[in-house]
Amino acid sequence: MVRAPVSEDFRGQLGRAGGKAAARKRKLPSRFPAVSLVMGPEAEMVPGEAPPPGPGSPLEGETAATRKQRAWARRKAFSLFVKGKEVPAAGRCAGGGGGPRWRCCRQAFEELAGIHRHVALQHGGDIGQQAGLAAEVSPSSGPAPAGNGDGLNGHSCSSPEISCTLPDTSHLSYEDLTSKVGEVLLYYCYCEVKDPEKLCAWQKALCQHLHLTGKVRVASEGINGTVGGSKVATSLYIEVMLSQPLFKDILGKEDFKSSAGGAHCFPDLRVGVFKEIVPMGIDPKIVSYKENENARIPLKLESHRIHLSPQEFHREVEQYLSQASQGQSDTILLDCRNFYESKIGHFQGCLAPDIRKFSYFPSYVDENLELFKDKRVLMYCTGGIRCERGSAYLRSKAVCREVYQLKGGIHKYLEEFPDGFYRGKLFVFDDRYAICSNEDIISACRYCGTLWDQYKLCSSQHCRQLVLTCPSCRNKGLTACCPVCQEKELKVTSRASGQTVKEECECTRRRPRVPIEHVSQRTLDAGKD
Repeated sequence: MVRAPVSEDFRGQLGRAGGKAAARKRKLPSRFPAVSLVMGPEAEMVPGEAPPPGPGSPLEGETAATRKQRAWARRKAFSLFVKGKEVPAAGRCAGGGGGPRWRCCRQAFEELAGIHRHVALQHGGDIGQQAGLAAEVSPSSGPAPAGNGDGLNGHSCSSPEISCTLPDTSHLSYEDLTSKVGEVLLYYCYCEVKDPEKLCAWQKALCQHLHLTGKVRVASEGINGTVGGSKVATSLYIEVMLSQPLFKDILGKEDFKSSAGGAHCFPDLRVGVFKEIVPMGIDPKIVSYKENENARIPLKLESHRIHLSPQEFHREVEQYLSQASQGQSDTILLDCRNFYESKIGHFQGCLAPDIRKFSYFPSYVDENLELFKDKRVLMYCTGGIRCERGSAYLRSKAVCREVYQLKGGIHKYLEEFPDGFYRGKLFVFDDRYAICSNEDIISACRYCGTLWDQYKLCSSQHCRQLVLTCPSCRNKGLTACCPVCQEKELKVTSRASGQTVKEECECTRRRPRVPIEHVSQRTLDAGKD
């Protein structure tokens, strides 16, 4: 990995200021009265930070060396953040002189003071996170020399498990990193993360550096992400992830599922630390993704949770459908996704729980234990992550004879079997809503019943349900998920502003939170799809 240099403009300013006896404050224009840039080796604030702690504050009593190290880390983080927003010379106007030198938050900046003001006002939190990482580069040796390019870019943190490296993008143009012709990546990695906050900060810095959008969940049990960007950016992202020591020998290139898309498929970038990397609502310490080695619930059977390749899963489904048609199957083909996902696409003959959230899945299993007794279960989901926790929970109940799951999920299956046993579209959690591999439409318009599988959000402002309504019905004004929402929408538009409406509708009210299955006939009927 090549080290990315620190911004020469910013370093030069630090050097000029460093020769003075005391830190000087550069006054900003009057329209930014609350922000000042503090330069020089003694400066302990970067733009946008709170004043130094006073008596009685948590940092009172820290040593001069610690304060000096912290100040250096913040200056370094600020300069690296600005550097990450720099537009390469090749991406500016022809001739090299014109055009913006920095881009951030969809804004262009030609002057250094302009980008500094923007970062100070809008990204103080980001600077704080990255400063925490930079401080760990050399926690006891003080600030690095002015000409040293170490830090977040091209240097690993003191922790042997998490590298905080950012790739060098100086050879890439702005267009290379922001092209709308790109892709969306889907991946996850279960592993022990001792410092989720550090991994989260690095992920956020990495995605911003590569102009990626999307959602990344970090927890002590691993990482789960879906990000979109140009093909150059996503390829570089995969390269950096595979070089991360934390994921060594766990995460492989084949674990990244890709589909046509880009940064425009997400409204923004969201990176955070959570208790679970997929929200099942069960403490990972109680039911783990691991082979229950640390689980508190003992297993009564000798069954094993086995990952089946797409080819193996295809053969299993073929055999299952053949046996089910003769009423002889002891297998359940279980869809672990939500009802609105399986509604527009699923495997033939599957059992698709009518649940709205994956956090309802454990209750679904508990209420239908008899259904799974002595059965072989073939589980699948979008990319595989829900099956990891779902199969662990199902196995913890010790009622199934065997539990298998599709490795890589539907995503990987469709890459090899676009016209296999999965029919319809694959739901995705971004602005595309769905991707397709075959021409089948298995769902219908909510109002007229014509075949339709393109979701839109319910038009009622109080509701966030997805609705299938065809163009003809939408032109008639039928844009809500149900008659209750449709009527409520009309009332809201005629009311004075400020009045609120209770968030409920016919769709959510009539659906049981956890359905109880009558499996025999339902499964056989599903096999006739």
